[in-house]
Amino acid sequence: MKEEDRVHVLETVEENHQGRNAQRIRIYLGIKQEVLAQELGMNQPQISAIEREAVIEPEILERIAFALGVTPDLIKKFDVERAIYNINSYKDVNGSTFNSGNTGTVNATQINNPLEKVVELYERLLQSEREKLELFINHKNQS
Repeated sequence: MKEEDRVHVLETVEENHQGRNAQRIRIYLGIKQEVLAQELGMNQPQISAIEREAVIEPEILERIAFALGVTPDLIKKFDVERAIYNINSYKDVNGSTFNSGNTGTVNATQINNPLEKVVELYERLLQSEREKLELFINHKNQS
C-alpha cells in the first residue's frame, strides 16, 4: 500500500471512529455505559474499551446498534459536524430566534430526515423504557 493510501485510510478511520460514534450516540440518547453493558451482557469497563476502538468488530457493532435502536451504518458514518450543521440549518430555515436574517436554499429532505429519525428513536426508547418499567413492576408484585 502506498503511503498516500495509508494516510487516507488512517484519516478515514479517524473521521469515522466507530467507538467514539457509538459513545456519542449513547450519550445523546441518555444511556449510561452500565445500562448498555447490562443490555449486552457485558460490564462497564468492556463498554468503555469498545468505545475507545476505532473499528468495532461487526458482531459487536450489530449488538450495540440494536441495543441503541440505530443501524450499524449510523454508528459507522455518524458525523457530528453534519448533525450540528443540519440542526443549525433547520433552525435557520424555520425562523429560529437566532436567525440572523440570512436564509438560503436548503435541501429539506436532508434536514427533516435526521430530525424524523431522532424523533423515531426517542419514541422507541420511551416505549422500551415503559416496557422495562412494566416488567419491573410486575416482577416486584410477584415477589
